[in-house]
Amino acid sequence: MSALHDSLTGYLATRRALGTKLKWPESSLRQFVDFIEAEGGEFVTTESAVRWAIQPADVQRATHTRRLEIVRGFAAWLQATDPRTQVPPHRILPARQRRSLPHIYSNREIAELMAAAGHLRSVSGLRRVTFQTLLGLLAATGLRPGEARALDVNDVDLMGGVLAVRESKFGKSRFVPLEETARAALAAYAKIRDTIQPRRHAPAFLISDRGGRLHASTTLRTFAMLCQATGLRPKLGPRRLGRGPRLQDFRHTFATRRLIEWYRAGLDVDRLMPRLATYLGHVRVAETYWYIQSVPELLHLATERLERAAQGDVQ
Repeated sequence: MSALHDSLTGYLATRRALGTKLKWPESSLRQFVDFIEAEGGEFVTTESAVRWAIQPADVQRATHTRRLEIVRGFAAWLQATDPRTQVPPHRILPARQRRSLPHIYSNREIAELMAAAGHLRSVSGLRRVTFQTLLGLLAATGLRPGEARALDVNDVDLMGGVLAVRESKFGKSRFVPLEETARAALAAYAKIRDTIQPRRHAPAFLISDRGGRLHASTTLRTFAMLCQATGLRPKLGPRRLGRGPRLQDFRHTFATRRLIEWYRAGLDVDRLMPRLATYLGHVRVAETYWYIQSVPELLHLATERLERAAQGDVQ
């Protein structure tokens, strides 16, 4: 193994010891080191980092910037032991990171997606039920897709109706209560799962046809296919998934609906917002307030409340 690869292994170990998961950055950094070595390089330079970062020409500029920032972190760490290392300056590839506007699913769209999941190709039939349950779980709880996939059997209290979300984003853990309909749906799934796959390869609650945990890329591809089947994404040909609603948007939909309910009921949303932030696992309440800015109906309701407050109509 080369000196650069050895250094990268040490860097990744250090970051993980500090609690960072580094799934995408690790693969990107390994590609970067391979890129340097393929050119006969022995250390990181700004020029080589920029050339590597802008290689995928068919992606957004923000992706180029993100790739360079990943290299920048590695280079800053590496410079302490190898003074030849050049750390790419900030904003050398200017690109404003824009947060995608969420797609707020209607009840009809959710029902159509779940119906389409019921027609997925499946040897045992488990894949269909698993994806129907995944979609229903995301819609009912607002979990992040990765949190739902990471649930183990022991994390799902089917008697008490509580999910234990462990070591999620930013290392936060929390308990998520379930409404009765969601609890009953998960219990029904568990019964079907245990009948079809009594011996499984993983302790995961949601499993694939083969008995393993749902893989992130496979889950995203399957969901894209469901979106195409229901008209939420265009059909572009074999292996082309197109752009459209995401699994993450079920989380936005959940939060948006809750806020709209509170506003329409005349409740004090500012007082309730920390409760929603805790439920969703947000580090800062400001992250939860973003939903108000991103959904026109919510922004309108918030504005109306402020106007009434100014007139003395709101307690």
